[in-house]
Amino acid sequence: MAGGWTRDGALQDQIDDTVSDAVKLARGQMPKGESAKLCVECGDDIPERRRLAVPGVKTCILCQNERDSNRAVIGFNRRGSKDSQLR
Repeated sequence: MAGGWTRDGALQDQIDDTVSDAVKLARGQMPKGESAKLCVECGDDIPERRRLAVPGVKTCILCQNERDSNRAVIGFNRRGSKDSQLR
């Protein structure tokens, strides 16, 4: 369904681009390199299974959960109207 000046499928393209951007952001934030044996936040041991599962991990599960809960979601305004920019 096209609306106004948009072409058919434009809304789905916006959704696909938003999902693609979120995946790229998440992949870019994944740890890389050698895993630490001790958590950089609290100093507790990082279990070997976690170090093998997530290469480059630097935090224990509890500290990582805390980090993830504090992370703000940054979105992109893909709509051209001023109303969407004011929200």
